[in-house]
Amino acid sequence: METLTFHLEEFDGPLDLLLYLVSKNKMDLHNIPILELIEQYTSIIDGLGAQRMEAASEFIEMAARLVQMKSYLLLPRSEEAERMKEELTGELIEYSTCRKVAAQLGQMAAASFMAVRRPAEIELDSTYLRKHEPGLLPQAWFSLMGRSVRKKKPEPKQFEPLVTAPFVSVASRVVHLLKGLVGGKIRALRQMFRPEAGRSETVATFLAVLELVKAGRISIDENEQITLAHGRVRKTDEVQEWN
Repeated sequence: METLTFHLEEFDGPLDLLLYLVSKNKMDLHNIPILELIEQYTSIIDGLGAQRMEAASEFIEMAARLVQMKSYLLLPRSEEAERMKEELTGELIEYSTCRKVAAQLGQMAAASFMAVRRPAEIELDSTYLRKHEPGLLPQAWFSLMGRSVRKKKPEPKQFEPLVTAPFVSVASRVVHLLKGLVGGKIRALRQMFRPEAGRSETVATFLAVLELVKAGRISIDENEQITLAHGRVRKTDEVQEWN
C-alpha cells in the first residue's frame, strides 16, 4: 500500500478523506473494497499525534464506525455489515455528487462579472413648494398635537326646518292613494308623488306604496301603470279599512 502523507486540515471532514482515498487508489465508488478502505483510513488516524486528537474528533468518530463495520464484515454472514456498507457507499456517492455540483457553481461564479458603482450623491432640497389655504395650518397643527379643531355650535335656526316640518303618517298616505285610485285620479306611479312635497310626505308615500303592493291591493307593471288587484272596487271596501 502506498504511503500517504497529508494534513487533515486539507479535508472538510471524514467523508472528504474517504473520497480522497477512493480516488487515490482508483476504487470504484459503487463497488468499494471496504476492508482495504478501512485499513487505510484507520492507519491514517492511528498516526495522529496526541495533541491533534481533540481537533480531529469527527475523523476519530468515523474511524470507530469503520472499525465496527470491519468487525461485522469478518463474520461469515452479517446483514448488519451489508447495511452499514450500503449506507457508507450511499453517503460517499451523495457527497461526491455535491462536490461536483459545487465545483460547477464555482466555475460559473468565477466566470460572471459584476460591476457596482458607488451610489450617486444627491443634494437634498428641503424647500416646501406646495401651497395651502391659511386655515389648513391650524388644523394640521391641532391634528399633529392629537387634538381637533372644535366645531362651531349649531345655531337653532338650522333645526327649524326639521322641527317645523309637517309629519305625514303612512296610514294617511295609504288612504289618499286608495281614494285617488278608486276615483281614477291616480293611474301611474309618478302621479303619487308631488314635486313640491316635503321629505316627510315623500317618504310616507313611498312606504305606503310598498304596503299596498305587499298587501296585494295594487300591482305596478313595467310601464309604471297602477291597477287595483280586485278591479274597480267601491270606496267602502278599500278605503275605510285603512281609516
